[in-house]
Amino acid sequence: MKKLFLLATFILGIAVMTNAQVNVASGDPTAMAKFKWVETTHDFGKIAQGKPVSTEFTFTNTGSTPLVISNVKGSCGCTVTEYTKDAIAPGKTGNVKATFNAAAVGAFNKSIRVTANVEGGSETLMIKGEVTN
Repeated sequence: MKKLFLLATFILGIAVMTNAQVNVASGDPTAMAKFKWVETTHDFGKIAQGKPVSTEFTFTNTGSTPLVISNVKGSCGCTVTEYTKDAIAPGKTGNVKATFNAAAVGAFNKSIRVTANVEGGSETLMIKGEVTN
């Protein structure tokens, strides 16, 4: 029981440290990177079933520290993502590309979670449309 408690405490400590968003280099806990997206939702309109479609979401880092994306994940396996891996300096731009490949006919509304060193830890992008056969 004691080992289980120590393990739980250790895991909780790691989780807290992982989510800490203090800029150690500048010593300023308010210095953060910030996304400014050109668009956060993309409507593909009507698309053909089984034919992949892609869009790029472009952003500018309007914060005071380099923006680093640590993960980008679609809400389902039908959405594949690519993103700028390098740190984005303040005032510079980067992008997130989403490719959607639908197997089912009908309307869709999918989310893409972008995890980065920004306030809140992540932001959500949306893609939507209607799959026809």
